Amino acid sequence: MRKKIPIAEPDLKGNELKYVTKCIRTNWISSNGSYVPEFGEKFAKYCGVKHGIPVSNGTVALHLALLAFDIGPGDEVLIPGLTFAATANAVLYVGAKPVFLEVDRFNWCLDPKGIEKKISKRTKAIIPVHLYGHPVNMPAIMKIARKYKIFVIEDAAEAHGALVNGKKVGSFGEMSCFSFFGNKTITTGEGGMVVTNDKKLAEKVKYLRDGARDRAVSLYYHAQLGYNYALTNLQAAVGLAQLERINKFISRKRKIAEIYKKTFKGFDKIEFSPEEKWARSTYWMSSIVLTDKSKASRDRLIHRLSEANIETRPFFYPIYKLPYINHKIRLPVVDYLASNGLNLPSGVTLTEKEALYVARTVMNILS
Repeated sequence: MRKKIPIAEPDLKGNELKYVTKCIRTNWISSNGSYVPEFGEKFAKYCGVKHGIPVSNGTVALHLALLAFDIGPGDEVLIPGLTFAATANAVLYVGAKPVFLEVDRFNWCLDPKGIEKKISKRTKAIIPVHLYGHPVNMPAIMKIARKYKIFVIEDAAEAHGALVNGKKVGSFGEMSCFSFFGNKTITTGEGGMVVTNDKKLAEKVKYLRDGARDRAVSLYYHAQLGYNYALTNLQAAVGLAQLERINKFISRKRKIAEIYKKTFKGFDKIEFSPEEKWARSTYWMSSIVLTDKSKASRDRLIHRLSEANIETRPFFYPIYKLPYINHKIRLPVVDYLASNGLNLPSGVTLTEKEALYVARTVMNILS
């Protein structure tokens, strides 16, 4: 067992070195190499959609998706109150207003029941977030979106390969966004992807990603404000190698979650990561929520686990309470989960012995 157990770390023991070495030997290290479109095509196919546009990270994937829908000042975008700040930031980047919604008490994801009362004449899109590897109830989301004719952009940054009734996340919305940060299920170090079935949307995302250049006029003629959001060939090479083993990684994460779940069974001081009957969670993070409703208790547990050389993370801070947003709203479920939840070591390199040690240490501290 390692001296310190990390929250997550990548497994780079496949073809990563082989593919990256090829990039270096052929001098194709920028965003023009062949691995970039290949990664986009193969990841899109994995998700069950037609087009994949690799980008530099998950945040810019969301930014580009919103831009492709011409969402801007005066528009509103519905998002859950419990998610990484990037979800709200991308909305703010385009000048739109994020409207924060409550999450489901059982699965911790956006609660469809609260959506309709938040829809206004200014609502242009909804961004459901598949939190910590568990998918949102997408059929319910899509039904509402179609009724009110609003766009759906899935934030699947944390849920590569998660299923809703056997269908992969990323294949429900008009566009979907993924992250390949170093702690994600598959990684490119930094990186992201926009996937879609719509060819025109795919072309617009790619156009904006590449600086909005009109090559028919000139290589350096920019028809409008564009962005330099490309993924490099080196990163795409790593991503392809990771994608080759994604099913193995998901199986490993589910095995780790099963060890935690079995060990915690009957221990009433915590709730373990949920999984709906209609869902397959990828358990990007195996998470717990303390049932004594004490933030001090949660933070104390994090400190005690750190002393035991176990790295953890608290749940995301409620976005609407961040100082640059500061919306005066009350979302009780979000507040409860954010104050009492933490993520346990969940990386694919975690051994069964280490997972068992983490679970037992948690129980010993709380007891």
